[in-house]
Parts: sequence; structure tokens; C-alpha cells
Amino acid sequence: MNRILTGALALLLLASPLAAPAQDSPAPAAATIALGDIEISGAFTRATLPNAPVGAGYLTITNKGTADDRLMSANSPVAGMTQIHEMKMEGDVMKMTELPDGLAIPAGGTVSLAPGGLHIMFMKLNQAFAEGTTIPVTLTFEKAGSVDIDLAVGPINADEPSHDMAGH
Repeated sequence: MNRILTGALALLLLASPLAAPAQDSPAPAAATIALGDIEISGAFTRATLPNAPVGAGYLTITNKGTADDRLMSANSPVAGMTQIHEMKMEGDVMKMTELPDGLAIPAGGTVSLAPGGLHIMFMKLNQAFAEGTTIPVTLTFEKAGSVDIDLAVGPINADEPSHDMAGH
């Protein structure tokens, strides 16, 4: 039963987006943000249905340094709980799990958080994610520190930030 619920939640996550009113934040959505050797780009989320309990955030992290770093946490005022997750197939069941030790960002490497794979998981949403708005998120890295970014909210089925989201 638990495997069925995990699979159903994964499908809901893949199909649903998050809605929130536009928020002022230091880094505009879909922009490239630099934090020391770390670059963050392509930040977006999907619109959610009203009363949806969860949503996900996606972005690309590039480590231009010579030392590994680690995304330790993500936090947002739009969710009661925010975690770093991975999704993977185990047999014919999609399984989603938290990465309690964070996400390694290798020196000279790029890690993509994208639908169907690694993602930021927003749980216990206190608002829907509305298309055309942004969601504020604070990312904390082990070495680079913390940075505030905005996730552009795209359509419920967005696979990447659209060019229309770049100005948010």
C-alpha cells in the first residue's frame, strides 16, 4: 500500500505545480545567480491546483570551483516543510526519497534538479503556486553559504523555465 501511495504522490508531483503571489527577492527567477564558485540557473516550479499539499522546484547548479560543495537545505515561506529529494524507478514503481545529507555538487560539475529526478520538495503548502508568479526559496550550501532566489511558476506541465518566465 505504501508503494502505491509513493507512486501516486510521485505522479501528482510530476503533474502538479505550485502557486504563490509574486514575492520580491534579491535574485530574479530564471536568472543566473552566482554565490562564490556556485552558479544557479533555470530556477522554476509548476503551478499547483488549489489545496494541493505538495509541489516541486527545479534548477541547475554548477560548481566552477576546485572543491566539492553540497546543497544542504532549501527553505521557503510557502511550505511547512521543504526537503531535497530524488525520484527513481524501482522496478515498475516510482520512488521518491529525501536526501537527508544534502546533494553533492562536485568541483567542476553541474547537477540538474528536473522533473522526474532530483528536486526541491515543498510539503504542507500554505498557498497554491499560481502561473506567472514567483516562489521565494533560500538555498544553503555547505561551503558557499546561503542565497535567496525566486522560482518562476510556469504551467502545470512545465518541463523547463519558459522564455516568458525569465523576466519574473
